[in-house]
Amino acid sequence: MRFNFFAISSIMSSVAMLSAAMMMVQRVASFVPKGGRMRATSSSLFSKTFMWRPSSLSSSSSRLMMATVAPTSETKSKKAEVTVEPPPKIQPLPTNDNDNELLCIRHSSAHVMAMAVQQVYPEAQVTIGPWIDNGFYYDFYFPETTSEETGETIPGRKLTDQDLKKVKKAMDKIVTKNYPITREEVTREEARSRIEALGEPFKLEILDSIKTEPITIYHIGEEWWDLCAGPHVESTGKIPKKALQLQSVAGAYWRGDEKREMLQRIYATAWKDPDQLKQYKKLLQEAKKRDHRMLGQKLNLFSIQEDAGGGLVFWHPKGSTVRRIVEDFWKQKHLDGGYDLVYTPHIANIDLWKTSGHFDFYKEDMFDQMQVENDQYQIKPMNCPFHCLMYKDELRSYRDLPIRWAELGTVYRYERSGTLHGLMRVRGFTQDDAHIYCLPSQLQEEIVAVLDLTEGILSRFGFDQYDVMLSTRPEKSVGGDEIWDAATVALKGALVAKGWDYSVDEGGGAFYGPKIDLKIRDAIGRQWQCSTVQCDFNLPDRFGLEYVDADTKKKQPIMVHRAIFGSVERFFGILIENTEGNFPLWMAPTQLKLLPVTDVVLDFCHEVAAEAKKKGIRIEVDRGSERLAKQIRNAEQARIPIMAVVGMKEMETKTLAVRSRKLGDLGSFAISDLIDELVQCSEAAVEMTTKGTTAEVEVEVEQEE
Repeated sequence: MRFNFFAISSIMSSVAMLSAAMMMVQRVASFVPKGGRMRATSSSLFSKTFMWRPSSLSSSSSRLMMATVAPTSETKSKKAEVTVEPPPKIQPLPTNDNDNELLCIRHSSAHVMAMAVQQVYPEAQVTIGPWIDNGFYYDFYFPETTSEETGETIPGRKLTDQDLKKVKKAMDKIVTKNYPITREEVTREEARSRIEALGEPFKLEILDSIKTEPITIYHIGEEWWDLCAGPHVESTGKIPKKALQLQSVAGAYWRGDEKREMLQRIYATAWKDPDQLKQYKKLLQEAKKRDHRMLGQKLNLFSIQEDAGGGLVFWHPKGSTVRRIVEDFWKQKHLDGGYDLVYTPHIANIDLWKTSGHFDFYKEDMFDQMQVENDQYQIKPMNCPFHCLMYKDELRSYRDLPIRWAELGTVYRYERSGTLHGLMRVRGFTQDDAHIYCLPSQLQEEIVAVLDLTEGILSRFGFDQYDVMLSTRPEKSVGGDEIWDAATVALKGALVAKGWDYSVDEGGGAFYGPKIDLKIRDAIGRQWQCSTVQCDFNLPDRFGLEYVDADTKKKQPIMVHRAIFGSVERFFGILIENTEGNFPLWMAPTQLKLLPVTDVVLDFCHEVAAEAKKKGIRIEVDRGSERLAKQIRNAEQARIPIMAVVGMKEMETKTLAVRSRKLGDLGSFAISDLIDELVQCSEAAVEMTTKGTTAEVEVEVEQEE
């Protein structure tokens, strides 16, 4: 379910409030350029407009504030071309979760592709072919062959783009013939006999992994079949072949085991009609422009140094600045929310991980142990056991609860090189971790507070649309029925109290407790899993955590795991792609850049920079070795929101000729006024998302061409 937290909090309830709002509009009107026009609207905050909130502005309204948000499509600079384009309007596409017809098309398309591959290349052996978020894939094995002439071993076929064209052509023929797709139930013995007759060893392994009976098989006409549980379309003719595209080939180990056979995976996308495919291609093009790996290098934010090893992030000064701003905001919100901030070690004795169960159940995702004297130590993959030790450090009373501990804790997990992806999948990352220890009677209230905090933090970064999922008890779990039922009721109650719609994933919870997951939506409609809230009945039991209740009896607290970003690295990658590197003014690594027209004004520029830095402004001075047009272009390409041209006139009059990357030239500012307005603008950005208001007046400035 989507929420817009920037929607107007309430309708103006009095004439006095309306009058105050209109006075604000009149003050802003004094800054409208000649020939421009101003209009007040009541819609929510969009990237193309600036929302004035009476509770957060000083008496001097600012041209600069209007410059720090993106212009309307009609807005143009009078003196220079604006290079920033607003995000494209991309309509949300259907998903496998909300469109069963689309899911069936993709699943059936995977079968048709496997049939086509074996028609074109009979030696190919099929393995698995599931649907995925935007389409499907199928893994194939091409065995080695022996030359009849020379007896030499010939490596298995390596698929190319030309091969994909042949496969697609064969798929189109299968679709055109409109073969019926039918379901058959057989015994395990019958399925094994048929697979052995085909000579498909991977299918035999799949059969052995199926624990239920009868075994189900899906046929495409009388031509081809595969083990499958469904669902599918009625016939191949139901697949819109013009909405089907084969995309790429990649390598993949069978069962993800590098000791097993190397397979070839064909990725494809399928939609309900050609228009959806066209829309998806548009989304891919936009995503390519926003790729955080490309922008991270271009904007000098971070790097992955292969000499140090894959999956390890090096934060460059500019990226570190953004990270510090994000973390400082995160820390303050947690302190305001009643959390204590803690720090824990990066390694611990292996016995700790045996107590927590990670050594037994999470070992494959942990790095190898290191020998320290007579003991083995493990670099941490989680922060949770450390917080449990701290809780256990003293006897707790029910009066001490709830306890809320938050930590930006760096953890390390063993990820195979083939799974690493920029900041999104790394080996060392910082979790914005928190754990709450509370009484059963406090659980729902604590969950509501966590959701409030999550809402406040995510909306601060522009994420105001997300989907909510409640996951309930799986078949294998720890803890009794009573505590599971109570916790599930508490989580549901918290969602109801928030007024949020949510979907339920029955049996999708962790083995140690039910959970709530949030998927945020970015500027181009993509979903990202970030926030999670999980109850835990396992670790308190393993560590023997207790509190003394009012009846003097010792009881076990409920533990809540909670993360909002998920990981700082991944969230930073999402931020880069969401903004296309155009960080808002309050978060930009460089807020203002001075562009000297001549070397004569360089000393003056450095004096201005020193004064601005005293007020907390992040400012740079261009070396001045390039022509002014090149300096402006370089600053815009570096995504710097505000620039100031400095020449002899500016030095003599103690002014700055200010230019916005988004709106172009803004005119001349006194130095002190510019610095004050930059400070005010950054502070207003915080207030606009942390302070409520009962009235909002949105001012949109449009300049005639």
